Amino acid sequence: MQRRVVAEPYKIKAVEPIRMTSRPEREQFMAEAGYNTFLLRSADCYIDLLTDSGTSAMSDHQWAGLMWGDEAYAGSRSWLNLERAVREVYGYKHVVPTHQGRGAENLLSTITIRPGHYIPGNMYFTTTRAHQERNGGTFVDVIIDEAHDAQHPHPFKGNVDVDKLRALVGRVGAANIPYMSTAVTVNLAGGQPVSMQNLREVKEYCAGQGIPVMYDATRAVENAFFIQEREPGYAAKSIASILKEMMSYSDGCTMSGKKDCLVNIGGFLATNDEELYTKACELVVVFEGMPSYGGLAGRDMEAMARGIYEMVDDDYIAHRVGQVRYLGHQLLDAGVPAVRPIGGHAVFLDARAFLPHLSQDEFPAQSLAAYLYVDSGVRAMERGIVSAGRDPATGHHRYPKLELVRLTIPRRVYTDRHLDVVAGSVLGLFEKRDTIRGLRMVYEPPTLRFFTARFQPLP
Repeated sequence: MQRRVVAEPYKIKAVEPIRMTSRPEREQFMAEAGYNTFLLRSADCYIDLLTDSGTSAMSDHQWAGLMWGDEAYAGSRSWLNLERAVREVYGYKHVVPTHQGRGAENLLSTITIRPGHYIPGNMYFTTTRAHQERNGGTFVDVIIDEAHDAQHPHPFKGNVDVDKLRALVGRVGAANIPYMSTAVTVNLAGGQPVSMQNLREVKEYCAGQGIPVMYDATRAVENAFFIQEREPGYAAKSIASILKEMMSYSDGCTMSGKKDCLVNIGGFLATNDEELYTKACELVVVFEGMPSYGGLAGRDMEAMARGIYEMVDDDYIAHRVGQVRYLGHQLLDAGVPAVRPIGGHAVFLDARAFLPHLSQDEFPAQSLAAYLYVDSGVRAMERGIVSAGRDPATGHHRYPKLELVRLTIPRRVYTDRHLDVVAGSVLGLFEKRDTIRGLRMVYEPPTLRFFTARFQPLP
């Protein structure tokens, strides 16, 4: 009996036209952008898979919330609705809104980190590490070894290696660790989840050492889905209940609402720690705004509050992850090297295996992303040596084991037919991969270089 196809759990009410450009146009656009997909104009991108951050399609309920938003400077009802949503869905006592996730990272890092501190984490993230280093801290990777192997099938490659964490504490002392930074899911490992058992173990160990646990909860709903699917004892539990249990094994989180929360702007710092909350309220007025709006309009807080309830719908998140897998399986089944298991928000091409003739110093992931755009107008993102940046102590490139191109699926935006176009372009490039040349960097900013660096093709 043929298996029934499961369609999107929504119907389309409005559309935005997109235009396919010619190959000569795309070659010109790519050269003008310095072979950096971040510097392309969105109007020149046919299918935009640069990021899922702020690119979601909001629901009719969220759009209605924009009109209903309360723009009072202090104590607006939209702020109270956001605060209520975070408390009910995530379970934290205190909430400080910010303009986006890195605003929350700035607050947390500025308040807690001092020169000489070490911050363990399950693989770095670009802006998180930048804030940690900016305040004098040193990031230390304590993720399991399997996370650095693109082909390893481990179901929870985002797990913290507690032995590595224990060794760090023994080496530097718990007093020099302001918090444990746990990402759920782990973006740069390929959108890989952390198991509930591991979250419990990390919290138990850190509590015994007096070390707070802070999550990067940007894609925590996707993590909850993987726990529901893969971890014994959770198959019959709702996404909402799994998410709340996950959060209970932390002392707070930074959050970019532009992902899970289905909005185009916004974020927050949430915590159960009264002292951290008080300090954040004092500092947010310097960088963001009043503690009751944090750089956001009332309408944006209203949309985020409504998105928080929508994001834990089981049918929605099953489709969201399923659509990522739809693209991923097309590529894997054809032999294209990509991170396994397929993550929750993106398909990550393994650029090292895709382009074995290019050394890492020739920026293979950056080059592959550029060629993909020229081939089909599909915009993707490099996640490799360029994103890793330089070691501030030595000034040398960091050489991550994973050299990836991220094909990031925006939420509720594209149909499977769009993803068929993406798959066709990637497969076509894979067939002629020997013709893809590397790049050299001709402009490098001092911080977060992947956003604005410029390149030229090697001869």
